[in-house]
Amino acid sequence: MFERMKEDIAAVFHRDPAARNTFEVLTNYPGLHAVWLHRLSNKLWRHNWKWLARSLSTFSRWLTGIEIHPGATLGRRFFIDHGMGVVIGETAEVGDDVTLYHGVTLGGTSWKAGKRHPTLRNNVVIGAGAKVLGPIEIGEGAKVGSNSVVVKDAPAGATVVGIPGRIIVTSPSKGDGVLQSEQRNKIARKYGFDAYAVSPDNPDPVANAMGVMLEHMHAMDAKVEEMCKVIQTLGGDVCSDNLHSLSAEDFIDTGLSPVVPESVREAPENYDPKI
Repeated sequence: MFERMKEDIAAVFHRDPAARNTFEVLTNYPGLHAVWLHRLSNKLWRHNWKWLARSLSTFSRWLTGIEIHPGATLGRRFFIDHGMGVVIGETAEVGDDVTLYHGVTLGGTSWKAGKRHPTLRNNVVIGAGAKVLGPIEIGEGAKVGSNSVVVKDAPAGATVVGIPGRIIVTSPSKGDGVLQSEQRNKIARKYGFDAYAVSPDNPDPVANAMGVMLEHMHAMDAKVEEMCKVIQTLGGDVCSDNLHSLSAEDFIDTGLSPVVPESVREAPENYDPKI
């Protein structure tokens, strides 16, 4: 028992830079208190002391603001940061080294008996306010963004954001995925920053959609340039004026670019970012 308590304290230091010393962790971390009280109530529950287990769980909720049903299964080094408003249902299963932030719900979507709450594999991180609902599985190392509502399985290593939760691909796949990733990186380098979130690992699906549109516009520009060259070789007088090339300096006034124009670099005392 004491070995597991030492693991829990070490997990706090590992995952919370605000933790200063052991005494502070022991006395001021309600997530830690809730987990320890749950272990006791869970033992009572498994030995069929149901009422006593529920009563201890209710006391824990009053003390910490965290509600964990005594029937829930929690793994080692489970860390609840801040904790207020966390709810974990009866048939929830939580693996090792899992982290939950405040306002998280591991809830059910049915009144039927049996498995009705989520299963979180090892090293899962659930952001503040997220709701993971139903007998679904969140794969090892997956992350759920703050305030997301997840009602479907998520594979290992995935990032899930939004309402309803959408899986974000964080690494390029083989084939076309690699080519698209390289193309996005080229565009980003051309602009000098990740314009319109062309970065392939951006967790914002709206920004990623804008990045896809930007890719399409870039491809259309390339096709038009190719057509112009062919028409010119045939004697046509088209595309005589070159389009203005976009650069990071074009986005200075939008606040999207941290790049300072070259003219300003030469006289930085004249630069006013508000103008």
